[in-house]
Amino acid sequence: MRTHDDFLTSDMFQKNSVKKRQRVKFRTIWISDTHLGTPGCQAVKLLEFLRNTDAETLYLVGDIIDGWQLKRRWYWNQVHNNIIQTLLKKAKKGTRVIFVPGNHDEAIRQFIDLDFGGIQIRDELVHVTADGKRMLVLHGDRFDGVIACAKWLAYLGDNLYTVILKFNQILNVWRARAGMPYWSLSQYLKLKVKNAVSYITRFEDAVAAEARKQGVDGVICGHIHKPEIRMIDGIIYCNDGDWVESLSALVEDASGALRLVDWQEIMVLAGQQTLTHHPAEALAPA
Repeated sequence: MRTHDDFLTSDMFQKNSVKKRQRVKFRTIWISDTHLGTPGCQAVKLLEFLRNTDAETLYLVGDIIDGWQLKRRWYWNQVHNNIIQTLLKKAKKGTRVIFVPGNHDEAIRQFIDLDFGGIQIRDELVHVTADGKRMLVLHGDRFDGVIACAKWLAYLGDNLYTVILKFNQILNVWRARAGMPYWSLSQYLKLKVKNAVSYITRFEDAVAAEARKQGVDGVICGHIHKPEIRMIDGIIYCNDGDWVESLSALVEDASGALRLVDWQEIMVLAGQQTLTHHPAEALAPA
């Protein structure tokens, strides 16, 4: 069975790439949890997103390369190479690219405060928006009790998550053949299962509490694959989502306003396709 990306053939990708691009510009973009090195990474769409957007600063908020999965089984194709090359090219052309490692690419944490190919590797840091909001930027895994207290359980959960994603790929092949849009089973389960909802809420509250402790206006994180912007006791909580399920990013415009976008919205704004579902606010199935 071919992966989801494999059904987007190189011919299709080349045809799309020759269309006239109108890059969508932002002051800042945050993406995380791309999980390069896994079949679940929606690499073709991620590459399209990167090639059709520009920003003064691009934050890579952890789990960009999935070292956990690569240790088990090597998976890396040309599109994954192209994504890395595109990030390096952006840095070379003047975009400030900041990589904040997460738990899946934790090996890179040994290089904190170093720069590679113009990409700055940093731990937690504060981003100041155009309208003066101070936003703490971190991956968020240290606020995950499973990661902090029982890493073996995190590995077990990661294996189960991989199985669900494989089933999800098969399901979406059939949905595509039936003319139906992409749908994320794993995201649906997380939003419907009571314990998963409770876990997400505890995580969001803990991250917001850290922002409050550090005296900033808000926090921007990844890790739980749930795109969100909401106020938590006076703290602006932002999660930029992921590139396995929601295909989402957090963006800041020239005025300092923060909002969520997804891959399809960016393709529409760049003139690559027409809109078939509600962008940004409706990233999860009902």
